[in-house]
Amino acid sequence: MNLSSRRSRLARRVALPSLTRDTRLLFATRFIRLFGYGSLSVVLVFYLVGVGLSQQETGVLLTLTLVGDTVISLAITTRADRMGRRRMLIVGAFLMTAAGLVFASTSNLWVLLLAATIGVVSPSGHEVGPFLPIEQAALSHVVTDRSRTEIFAWYTLTGSLATALGALSAGLIARLAQNAGMTTLSGYRAVVIVYAALGIVLAVVFARLSDQTEPAASEDTTSAETVIRRFSGLGRSRAVVMRLSALFALDSFGGGFVVQAFAAYWFHLRFGIDVAALGAIFFWANVFAGLSALLASRLAARIGLIRTMVFTHLPSNVLLILVPLMPSLWSAVAVLLVRFSISQMDVPARQSYVMAVVTPGERAAAGGVTGVARTIGAAISPFFVGLMFARPSLMNLPFFIAGTLKIIYDVMLYKQFVAARAPEEAQS
Repeated sequence: MNLSSRRSRLARRVALPSLTRDTRLLFATRFIRLFGYGSLSVVLVFYLVGVGLSQQETGVLLTLTLVGDTVISLAITTRADRMGRRRMLIVGAFLMTAAGLVFASTSNLWVLLLAATIGVVSPSGHEVGPFLPIEQAALSHVVTDRSRTEIFAWYTLTGSLATALGALSAGLIARLAQNAGMTTLSGYRAVVIVYAALGIVLAVVFARLSDQTEPAASEDTTSAETVIRRFSGLGRSRAVVMRLSALFALDSFGGGFVVQAFAAYWFHLRFGIDVAALGAIFFWANVFAGLSALLASRLAARIGLIRTMVFTHLPSNVLLILVPLMPSLWSAVAVLLVRFSISQMDVPARQSYVMAVVTPGERAAAGGVTGVARTIGAAISPFFVGLMFARPSLMNLPFFIAGTLKIIYDVMLYKQFVAARAPEEAQS
């Protein structure tokens, strides 16, 4: 094989598949939203401490933020397939804007708690709220089964790059505010205001989605089945979704100990680096994470979705445990970046697997229920992290807890689901 043909094959492997108008719009909303999440996550703890909250109060607030996101997500996603996916996405966008405006305008703890509970705020830099499950369901409706994992890989890359650029922009905004003679807190507040504005942009783009993203009308059956379906949005897929949800909750409970907002603050406490430098670190971390997602579809085609999830997730969790054991800033950053370079390979595989093993009319609900399980798991952890950060001797402990719990999740997932293949895998 000559060099030109090898290059041609490589280009085909990494090329983004052709996208429909709806798919392009969904990629755009993913980018807009994750840019906002990424920028907010870097400054959120600094901002809350700056307006007068203690570290323990900040931990409680972030926990309630995720609890609120859970309730909102469950309420919206379990109704999206019946009431309209576009409509529910627009509602979520307005809740994101409302939360950002309240956070930017008050330092009152009780008002912030209310906004955190009702609105949509991401302290982790990752997806929260109703958006991801509904978008995944819509994407699965407009792409083929064979291309679903690859599309999800590019979708994950889009989010990771957006998170990276958001993290970088947060650091730049903070530095520009200082150079302009403004207080550092004013720079953080500007990031929060941008976050609120992006919610309005999201609503406009969501409104342009076509009817192709909506599910076909389903025939509800009788009595008990109908009642359960109306509450959870799930019928025939309920058993497998509940099993997956329990495992995803364990994974996210572990991950909640090292959400990006707390990881950034840990680097500040441990090594004394400023927000601008943190923005650069997490920019590259998210770039590496996004690029790693592209390998997921190729790997999944060879070894299957479940094996892809487990075999890439395990080593990333070992690296997570090693981060606080590093003796210097640069060695800790190096381990973090290596960890990020493989940490997201399981994400498109996981998302594709959930969409594959449920019926088409239950995809939004399945994504919502599993997403809520992940959010519930992650919501509990920040409370404990706040307590640990308040005691310098315990500030490394979150990394150890997170890595151990996530390794347990990997082992359990493999044992329970390695034999349950996605339909497209069973056909190959």
